[in-house]
Amino acid sequence: MRHFARTPCDPGAPDGPRRAALRRLAGAGAALASPLAWAIQSPGVASHGAGPRRAVTAEQMGEALLRGSGLPLASFGAYVRPVDGPSPLMALNAEASYAMASTTKVVTSLAALDLLGVNFRWRTFAFLQGALVDGTLLGDLLIVGGGDARLTSAELREWFAQLRAKGLKRIAGNIVLDRYAFDLTEGDFANTPPPSTGRAYHVRPDAFAIDEGLLHVGIDPARGGKAAVTLEPPLAGMRVVNKVGMRGGCTAGARLVEDGAGSHVDVHGSWGERCGHRELELVPGAPALFTTRALAGLWAEAGGSLSGTVIERPRQVGTSLLPDGPDGKPQLPWAVHLSQPLPVVLHDMNKSSNNVTARHLMLALARGFPLRAATLPEAQARMHEWLLRQGLAAGDVLVENGSGLSRGERAKPRALAQLLANAWHAPRLREFLLSLPVAGMDGTLQHRMHGTAAEGHAFLKTGTLLDTRALAGYVQAASGRMFAVAMMVNHPDAARATPALDRVIEWIARSC
Repeated sequence: MRHFARTPCDPGAPDGPRRAALRRLAGAGAALASPLAWAIQSPGVASHGAGPRRAVTAEQMGEALLRGSGLPLASFGAYVRPVDGPSPLMALNAEASYAMASTTKVVTSLAALDLLGVNFRWRTFAFLQGALVDGTLLGDLLIVGGGDARLTSAELREWFAQLRAKGLKRIAGNIVLDRYAFDLTEGDFANTPPPSTGRAYHVRPDAFAIDEGLLHVGIDPARGGKAAVTLEPPLAGMRVVNKVGMRGGCTAGARLVEDGAGSHVDVHGSWGERCGHRELELVPGAPALFTTRALAGLWAEAGGSLSGTVIERPRQVGTSLLPDGPDGKPQLPWAVHLSQPLPVVLHDMNKSSNNVTARHLMLALARGFPLRAATLPEAQARMHEWLLRQGLAAGDVLVENGSGLSRGERAKPRALAQLLANAWHAPRLREFLLSLPVAGMDGTLQHRMHGTAAEGHAFLKTGTLLDTRALAGYVQAASGRMFAVAMMVNHPDAARATPALDRVIEWIARSC
């Protein structure tokens, strides 16, 4: 019987200084602590076994694993290299350009850490457009959206409660919403599919997005003939037509309906005591109307009084997003809501592969943001400049909106692996590494590579489109050495390649 010898991985010394850094990192997050600490403490290599062997190269082994998918090797691009050396362990179609899918978020994350910094936060501003007398604002409350992709109904409730505690009880005028921190055109969305119910991850960027611009319809068991139905965020003036009977079955659906009597939410189905809580996501057809109704509903829930309505501020092209005060100088905000800092945002974005967050971060790269409205071309230009400073050539990595939804977001495997190797020696490695899904443990890799050498030792962003599967990140081998990995497959049957991609990762973790 013939056996393969252990793949001849680069036998150079392990990355000593970085192993010390990994020891510190191992204690930084519960998701990484035990497996990563074990790998650092036990860098030994498994026994080869007995019997005659024939040597194969690393590339031959990698190609054999990918060929097992049944897809042509021409559909794969792969580049694997140690972070402490330039020589590749594996290079397959390394200079061909492949759609990255959500591994684009690796590029967005690294650029954001470098250009925006770990202390970056999105800001939502509140301005008083009149005198505040005995709890009553004799004028309008102006709210300026600052592009916060993670702004939730719960956060707005808390913020509105803080405004009331600060003395604002009643608004004699209107709540005026300014959502123009993003200056976007229809052409900016030419290469991405439109949002729709069932594909909520296609929701477009919005400088003042509540709950990512989605309406959550909650269904719970209730006494009587119908289940309990709630809306999050609450929408002022929105009727709910509840057709969910308490008959058992745990099936329900919802849709937004526009008719002569005005818009309403139609919820239908059959529910039971054992069904528990479920949420359905709807994509509003009119985002502006959705947001204004949500603001009115949340302000009322917070106990605030509003004499007028919630309206949108007329667009003022070319001016600062901060309004002028009575003296003609920029007015200081009366209150500011801060998002979570960038490392927390990246953790949430990469673990769950959140497209809206990535697209908002991409726009935040535009120079002058948020005091000047961000445009997608400006953000793309700054991203391009950053990629050149990373030592890449024009065309090595192409980023359109930062999320990977566009097939125009492409990379050469060698270039993407080079970015990852650069990041390994960058000051913000810890924040980036902690944001990546961990094989067999969390995020989009929670249910992959269980019980293999890669479990707990592979830190990889996944990428999925109908015709694309991808992995990009780091794999720690049994020797303790760390490898930067970029693998992509573009093929109509790309889903068939997922097990093969995982086997390559497992092989690196086990044998190198």
